[in-house]
Amino acid sequence: MKKHNFLTLQEFSEKEIWDILRTTKKFKLKKCDSNILKGKSIALLFQKPSTRTRVSFEVAINQLSGHSIYLGWAESQLGRGETIADTARVLSRYLDCVIARVNKHSDLEEMANYAEIPVINALSDLYHPCQTIADLYTIWEKFETLDNLKVAYVGDGNNVCNSLLIGCSKLGINISVACPIGYEPHSTAQEKAKMNAKESGSKIEIFREPIDAVRNANVIYTDTLVSMGDEPEKETRLKTFLPKYQVTSELFKYTSENALFMHCLPAHRGEEVTDEVMDGSQSIIWDQAENRLHTAKAILIKIIA
Repeated sequence: MKKHNFLTLQEFSEKEIWDILRTTKKFKLKKCDSNILKGKSIALLFQKPSTRTRVSFEVAINQLSGHSIYLGWAESQLGRGETIADTARVLSRYLDCVIARVNKHSDLEEMANYAEIPVINALSDLYHPCQTIADLYTIWEKFETLDNLKVAYVGDGNNVCNSLLIGCSKLGINISVACPIGYEPHSTAQEKAKMNAKESGSKIEIFREPIDAVRNANVIYTDTLVSMGDEPEKETRLKTFLPKYQVTSELFKYTSENALFMHCLPAHRGEEVTDEVMDGSQSIIWDQAENRLHTAKAILIKIIA
């Protein structure tokens, strides 16, 4: 039986992504079997801190009658020099799946290469596909369609932005990114998104001016300007991004009518976004966060069951 990994959305077809979204809807409406993971043991191997990803997956596994084991990277033998390859081989003898959050995407690829069980990307420096699945589902849930929509991402072209580019381009959603020079989405993610867009018909644009990016957008999306690991650059980053790339109520004057605000969280209020926008009627961040749980279940079923 072929092993399925979940490292980036690029490896999944439009149909497969839609299958995950539709399964998510069934879980949210409680129309799916809650014992699907009975007898399954799944490890969360995390090198970075986590709130939403860790909790949503642990709760999802529990609610599907599986068993979760949390392993801090530094507290495992990986922290004392055991190789990723050896760890992957051993965990494959005990577990049914590994959900890994890593500093380097190449480490995730190495783990997937040596593991005999599925590996799910719970975040790497390059991609955060689990977040994007929740984002796509939330947009579909709110608009009841993904046709003729535009998402505008304002801020740092980070892992969340990379995955959003790929996810939107797979499903035909137009996406624009506003970022300073030197903070663009990864070149590989841009190339893949443009390739996807040729098939799906979506439009991919990179701007320097936030107003240009958000013009007629249905969604404004942002993320922290200082990602995990970028703390030494905090002062430089904030000087580069602020105030120009902060999402404010003023920016929503240029969007389509009734545009929505999204943020993957955690948010640094007063930096990438104002309190007024975070707590305003256009904000759907709490529904977006809740959907991490429902999409976690759908991803697990797609990859394991």
